[in-house]
Amino acid sequence: MRVAVALRFAARSIVAVSLLTAGLTGCNRGDHPGLIAQPAPDITVHNGAQTIRLSQFRGKIVLLNFWATWCAPCIDELPSLQELQKLRPDIQVLAVSIDDDPAAYAAFLKQYDINLLSVRDGSQGANLKYGTVKVPETFVIDRNGVVRRKFVSSQQWTHPEVLDYLAKL
Repeated sequence: MRVAVALRFAARSIVAVSLLTAGLTGCNRGDHPGLIAQPAPDITVHNGAQTIRLSQFRGKIVLLNFWATWCAPCIDELPSLQELQKLRPDIQVLAVSIDDDPAAYAAFLKQYDINLLSVRDGSQGANLKYGTVKVPETFVIDRNGVVRRKFVSSQQWTHPEVLDYLAKL
């Protein structure tokens, strides 16, 4: 009986240590993601006839937003990103959709009249370079191509605090 209890305790301890270790090393969604203050990984997205390379926006502040048409918080956030793009044309919003279905993506853009720079990266290679597996996530990249901040989940991009932060970059 005592051996069985000891074995269960040992097994639980191993599982707990494994989960703790995985949590410490496998997540880039914490309060200080690994990319902060690092050069932004350059990505190239081919979207039909359109090819967008992140580095082509060097010299501008870039909001690199990973999103999907099936993501409710993403849908909530898109109007705010569009409004920010109108208010601050000096900031480049680059919305990278991780949708696999090109027809659903195109229909969504048309239905919701999305008029900011958006490309579909069905292979999801771009978001993985940033450690992003959930959407929406947005990276603020300064004029020199350095990641300054990461926002997780839907944001109000025209909120005074956000506008003030962006104005100071």
